[in-house]
Amino acid sequence: MQHVAILTGNFLDKILSGEKTIETRWYKSRRAPFRSVSSGDTIYLKQSGGPVIARCAVVKSLFFEDLDRDRIADLLRRYGKEACIGEEMTEALAGKRYCTLIWLGEVTRLDAPFDIDKTGFGNMCAWIRVEDVDRIKR
Repeated sequence: MQHVAILTGNFLDKILSGEKTIETRWYKSRRAPFRSVSSGDTIYLKQSGGPVIARCAVVKSLFFEDLDRDRIADLLRRYGKEACIGEEMTEALAGKRYCTLIWLGEVTRLDAPFDIDKTGFGNMCAWIRVEDVDRIKR
């Protein structure tokens, strides 16, 4: 399976530099990539508003549900450093019920960045799951 992860802030730069080795996704309801990303999958990386500029392999993924503030704080303590997010995010994440942790490997900058067509996925979506990323290339 292939995925496109849309990133905000400086997270993409941190992935490219090797500082960020775990991608996290937090949601109030079940949605991709929750239970839909697996070891060996490929993730294409793009900055919000920009083209896809890199890809990486999924090394491992973990899924958590029925979260509360204490469990969120625990996850941030355990995995926050590799995810480049700190415990100060506990309050911002309060109310999120689902978490996906994705270990990233083999991060490679693409020689030819490309845009994608998000039609059918929703303008605000931050994660796209597809059989073949070529189907959504522009």
